[in-house]
Amino acid sequence: MHEFRDLYSTLLKSASNYPDKEAIIELNGRRWTFDRLLLTVDRAADAFWYMGVRSGDRVAITLRNGAEFIIAHYALAKIGAAAVPVNFLISKTEEIRFILEDSGTKGIITQEDFIAPYKKLTQSLHSISFLITTDGAERDGILNFGKLIDSAPANSDLLAHYKHSSRDTVASVLYTSGTTGHPKGVLLTHGNLIANARSSKAALHVKPDDVFLCLLPMFHTFSWTTTTVLPLMVGASSLVVSHITPAKPWLSMMGSEGVTVMAAIPQVFSLLAKEAKGFKRLYLQFWAFRKTRFAVSGAAPLSDETMKTFEENLNVPLLEGYGLTESGPVVSVNRPASRKTGSVGRPLPEVSVRIVDENGKVLPHGEEGEICVRGENITKGYHGNPNATSEIFTNDGWLKTGDIGTIDRDGFLFIRDRKKDMIIIKGLKVFSAQVEQVLCEHPSVGEAAVIGIPDGKGDEIIKAFIVPKEGQSLTRQDLMRFIKENLDPYKRPRDIEIVEKLPKNSMQKILKRELRKTEMEKLKAKKAAHAHA
Repeated sequence: MHEFRDLYSTLLKSASNYPDKEAIIELNGRRWTFDRLLLTVDRAADAFWYMGVRSGDRVAITLRNGAEFIIAHYALAKIGAAAVPVNFLISKTEEIRFILEDSGTKGIITQEDFIAPYKKLTQSLHSISFLITTDGAERDGILNFGKLIDSAPANSDLLAHYKHSSRDTVASVLYTSGTTGHPKGVLLTHGNLIANARSSKAALHVKPDDVFLCLLPMFHTFSWTTTTVLPLMVGASSLVVSHITPAKPWLSMMGSEGVTVMAAIPQVFSLLAKEAKGFKRLYLQFWAFRKTRFAVSGAAPLSDETMKTFEENLNVPLLEGYGLTESGPVVSVNRPASRKTGSVGRPLPEVSVRIVDENGKVLPHGEEGEICVRGENITKGYHGNPNATSEIFTNDGWLKTGDIGTIDRDGFLFIRDRKKDMIIIKGLKVFSAQVEQVLCEHPSVGEAAVIGIPDGKGDEIIKAFIVPKEGQSLTRQDLMRFIKENLDPYKRPRDIEIVEKLPKNSMQKILKRELRKTEMEKLKAKKAAHAHA
C-alpha cells in the first residue's frame, strides 16, 4: 500500500509531524513553517475553486523560485488540477501561446517581470479565464495572488466538493524543447513525482533534519523533484533562491542556515570551484559549505576536472546523477559511499535500467546501446500526442531515453552520448561526447561541441566548435596537432570553428540542434550558389 495519494497528502503529513518547523526559507527574509505553508495552500485551493478551477484543469505558473510557486502548485494538487510550469526565460509570444493552447490552460499565475506577453495573450485566448500576478497591484482584470488568498471564503465544507487527486492524476505538464517543431508536454503524475522523490530519499539517505538548497529554477523537474517535492515530503527544510546571481546572498545564507544538501548544474559547480581560492576558499569551506554533506550535479555532463577541483577546494563530495523529464527526472545517482568516476551512478531503488541494441535486444554488461528505463517514476506520455508517446516506449513498456550508454558488472551506468548526437563515419560509430571530452583536455579549450554534417555521399563529416578559455588564444593548427595526437583517425574533426560562445538553453545545455541548423543552412546556401554559377 502506498503511503501517499498525491502531493498534497505529502505536505499534510509533514505539517502534522513538524507543524512548527520551517519548511521554506527565502532570501528576502520570509520564513514558512509547515503549518503556515499548509494553511496558505488550503486558502489558495479555496480561492482557485471559487474562481472555477476544477479537477483536470490546467493552470500555467511562470514564476521565479519562491513560496508562491510552491503554494500555487500544491493548491492545484489539492483540487486535482495540474500545473503547467513555464520557463520564465521564454520571451517569444508565439512559443508561450503554443504552450497555453496545447495544454488547454485555464489561468495564469506570473509576476510583473514576465506579465507582458501573458497580458497580450489573454486578449486573444478565450480559454484563459484569469491572470494573476504575485507581486503587482490589481488592475484591468489582473488579480493579485496574496489578496485572492486573504479574501478566499473560509469554508470547511469545501473539502467535500474537491475531487481529490490520485496517484494517476496528472500533477504537472512540463514542456520540453524539442529538436524539431513544437515542444512536447510531458505528463507527470502525482505517483511519478512521489515515487521519484521516495527513491531519491532512499538512495541518498535524506533525513528530516537536512536543509536543502533550492537554487535551480522550479520550472525544471530536476529542481522541482529533488529540492522541493523531496524535502517537503520528508519534513526537511529548503532554502529557496529566487536569483542565482549574485551568488553572495545565497552563499552567505547557506552558511547561516546550515545547508546540508545542494543540487545544481555543472556550470555552477565549475564557477564555485574556480572561485575557491585564497580567502574565498576558506570562506566557502568553513562558512557556506560548512555543513554540506554532499552536492548533486545533473542536467548536463560533469567533467572530471570540475568534480576534482570542486571536491579538493570545498571538501564536499560532488555526486553526478542522470535523468530526464520523462522519468520524473532522476534515473541514477552516485552515492557518497559508493561511486565511480565517469559514471552517473547506479539506478535508484525501484528504478530499472537496461541497455538494448537497435533491434531492442538486451545487451550484456559493458556493451554500448540505448538506455531504457522502467519504474513508477516514468511519464504517462506526451499531452495530446499519442504518436510521440508510442515512439518513446518499447512494446513491453520500457521508456527509450535516446541516450547511449553502458552498465558495468557492478551496476554503474555510464553515458556515452545522445543517440541523435552519435556520428557515423564509414559505418563506424563516433560518440560526440567522447570527442568533446578529448578536446576539453587541451589546456586552452573552455568548451567544445561536436556535430556530424552530411557530406552528400551518405557519410558524415565531424565538425567541432571550440570556445577558448578566458584570456587564452587558440589556432586551428594548434588544435589539429592536438587532435592528431589524441584521437583515432576516424574520430578526428575535419572542420574546426573557434567561437566566442555556444548556444545554450536555460539549464546551460548546449543546443546542438542550433549548430546543426546553421550548418545545414550554410550547405543549402552553398549548393544554391553553385547552381547559379
